[in-house]
Amino acid sequence: MTERLYYTDSYLPAFDATLLEARGDVVYLDRTAFYPTSGGQLFDVGTLNGTRVREVTEEEDGRIAHHLESPLAPGPVHGEIDWPRRFDFMQQHTGQHLLSAVFEALSGFATVSVHFGEESATVDLATPALTPEQQRAVELRANEIVWENRPVTVEFVDAAEASGLRKASEREGTLRIVTIADLDRSACGGTHVRATGEIGPIVLRRLDKIRGNVRVEFLCGRRALERLRADSSALAETARCFSSTVDEVPALVATLQNDSKESAKRLRKLASDLAGYRGRELYAATTPGTSGRRVMIDRCAAGALDDETRALANAYIAGPGAVFVAVLDDPPSLLLAASEDTGLNAGAMLKELLAGFEGRGGGTPRLAQGSLPSREALEGLVGRLAGL
Repeated sequence: MTERLYYTDSYLPAFDATLLEARGDVVYLDRTAFYPTSGGQLFDVGTLNGTRVREVTEEEDGRIAHHLESPLAPGPVHGEIDWPRRFDFMQQHTGQHLLSAVFEALSGFATVSVHFGEESATVDLATPALTPEQQRAVELRANEIVWENRPVTVEFVDAAEASGLRKASEREGTLRIVTIADLDRSACGGTHVRATGEIGPIVLRRLDKIRGNVRVEFLCGRRALERLRADSSALAETARCFSSTVDEVPALVATLQNDSKESAKRLRKLASDLAGYRGRELYAATTPGTSGRRVMIDRCAAGALDDETRALANAYIAGPGAVFVAVLDDPPSLLLAASEDTGLNAGAMLKELLAGFEGRGGGTPRLAQGSLPSREALEGLVGRLAGL
């Protein structure tokens, strides 16, 4: 097994070790300060004898594998941890312990799982919902405990004698217990700060529902500060665009959203009216065929057979003896509409025709729609309809 130096000193930025084995660009040491991916926390990066460590993993036999960018030469090994990254994860991990304890103390919500990413971290809570009031209360209490700068300590206890744990451990033998004074005791192998004050500000952000639980995204320390600065800058720039104050932005955005919805509604109405006018014009310009029906084949521009197309079709078949076919090349599809006096059932007819060209679709007696597997099939079907 590899001696894990971070178990007793998470603040160790550099160390010396002996190379036990090398397998290409993967090396094993007798001791290491590099944390391997475990317990939701990502691995450390840094260097071994100046060679970049790109990943650190834990193997079944307890050894820690250091994956390097290039093979390491034999001899003594000097390792250096990427300290800013390490301390960032220490802030997130201790912050998670604090948050989980506060969620349970204030709301009774146990933590189901945790994850620490490069940019944000999450806790999944055993509750179907979390109110804004509960979120604010937990965030405030968590930051109060940060300001109190409570000690965070590590001890090693036999599992049979471990008591007061927030979550019982299923492991046997010696447990590593991380304690936040007068708040939380948890079995944990991760890296942590020495006192809650080093966590820095704690900010709760997005909430998501995941398999009956609530997932809470949170940020601690530098991450929280940088995110708040980015949010503040974005909000200030938005206010500048509106020539308003930051506090006025939400009301202005709500007004613009409402105006946009109303404008879209009016635009749809105008488009529908225009399609109606065009449909009537097309009907008037179409000469009846030998069957007495006025059959119009309308080639649509790229896009979709949308509400405007349907409005055009309905306007066209408002006249007697009318058959309207809208054709779209990409994706191969068409719309068929027929006035009642033609004696044609558009839905039944199109469904039957589509089956012969390996297409799919259907609709009502007056209007139907379908898709085809190719443009060749589409043209074959259009040719059949042109003879109506």
